[in-house]
Amino acid sequence: MDDKLYNQIFLKPRFQLEYEISSQVLLEEIKKHLNDVSKYKMKVVDNHVVIDVPEKESHLWSPQLHIEIEEVSETSSNIKGLFGPKPQVWTFFMFLHFLVGTAFVIFAIIAYSNWSLKKITMLPIVMLVVLPIVWVALYLVGSLGKSTGKKQMDELKEYTKQLLQTIKKS
Repeated sequence: MDDKLYNQIFLKPRFQLEYEISSQVLLEEIKKHLNDVSKYKMKVVDNHVVIDVPEKESHLWSPQLHIEIEEVSETSSNIKGLFGPKPQVWTFFMFLHFLVGTAFVIFAIIAYSNWSLKKITMLPIVMLVVLPIVWVALYLVGSLGKSTGKKQMDELKEYTKQLLQTIKKS
């Protein structure tokens, strides 16, 4: 897992690893560690593993790690990891982005219609300036949230490294 993850512009850092273990064996090994004495909660569904921070340490910006295990061949597999906020937070932010984008299109249509009709109304023009600023503000708030959860993201990353090293040795 590359430490350059946090230097990227992405709000949801990713990583990809190749293992010389079949995906089924890898999943079985991970399932063995589900009940380990660990502060992290793990859920396994099909070939997806979700690792969460504990409830008592959880806050709005707490990250979770979603790992997908893909079979490359009978003896090797690909692990794709995605750090991100809880699905509820991500969905809410995507809804806000959709709302701002839709409002921008609507105000652009109104501004164009008014311009075609040679009417001058300031609200659509003002909104065409304000909405991109709101969009950038949403991105900055998301970045702030990512940096707020960075310590927990690092802890999840270390836990995952240890888990995968344990599996590699067995």
